Amino acid sequence: MVAVKSYQADAFLKALERVPSAVLFFGTDAGLVGERAGTLARRLAEAHGGELLRLDDADLEEDPDRIAVELLTPPMFGGRKIVRAATGKRVNTAALKPLVEAGRLEGFLIVEGGNLRPDDALRAVFETAAGAAAIGCYPDEARDLESMIGEVLAAAKMQIAPDARKLLVARLGADRALSRAEVEKLTLYTLGKRRIEEADVEAAVGDAAETALDRVVMAAASGRPADAIRECERCLTAGESAQGVILALQRHFLRLHRLRSGHDAGRSIEDLIRALKPPTSFKQKAAIEQQARAWSLASLDAALARIGAAARAARLSSSVEDALAANLLLELGAIGGQASPHR
Repeated sequence: MVAVKSYQADAFLKALERVPSAVLFFGTDAGLVGERAGTLARRLAEAHGGELLRLDDADLEEDPDRIAVELLTPPMFGGRKIVRAATGKRVNTAALKPLVEAGRLEGFLIVEGGNLRPDDALRAVFETAAGAAAIGCYPDEARDLESMIGEVLAAAKMQIAPDARKLLVARLGADRALSRAEVEKLTLYTLGKRRIEEADVEAAVGDAAETALDRVVMAAASGRPADAIRECERCLTAGESAQGVILALQRHFLRLHRLRSGHDAGRSIEDLIRALKPPTSFKQKAAIEQQARAWSLASLDAALARIGAAARAARLSSSVEDALAANLLLELGAIGGQASPHR
């Protein structure tokens, strides 16, 4: 019966002996949900010598009770099975509640959820049941990014100059998996060098790509899905990845969410924009102010949930990531609806 905050998650998961039999990962950062779920599954498999199974709705079509059978049946050859599942039509509260509330399972259940509200039934089950835990996964703060950057660079046996590190942190943030991919791309770009400089960050995670991505996200957030799709196609043709587009969308909509939340709490949007870090471009200030006024918190919550789902789907099925990005832009246009400043 544990509710773990996002900043507490890494420390909690390091102590495998206290990890309960059922763990739910949820939040707006789909990349972090997947990364933490995968890391825990691997560690448990190594520690308990168990089989690691990944199940989804398709696996349960013909055998709806398979998760229960796998987790309630003692393994014939010892160890404890680790069942990793993503929420869906069949992997839902009704199916998982009896297992979670059963107490100690024969194996471990690891569930990947979306951006679940505090009153969501599935989240409540994991937060209140004995022998279960619910772990929030939200966009990285600077300290989390610093840790991840250090981990990737240590594996590559590379160092980074202080100014270069500061710039890199400013260019990352919304999705853990996509941020890690950007840092790994940087290490490949600087292969053969022992120290990464600011110019390397500018070139590998640079302004040219950011300018193209800006055109996509500004069109999407301004209620112009057709323009957003056209700009997205240009980005992809120029070599930008669809996952990079999704990351940029997530980063921008998170900023809009912070602005709208602050405005609803009584602060002026102008003051909130001035306080943004990294600061927004002078050319974009007016448009961002307009967007923050047009999008409600409810519509921004819906947009972030959809972006998170698209990020996860693109990571799992990179062969269709271009189509996922295009579809996401259409969906954002629909979510914005009449709230768009250009409607």
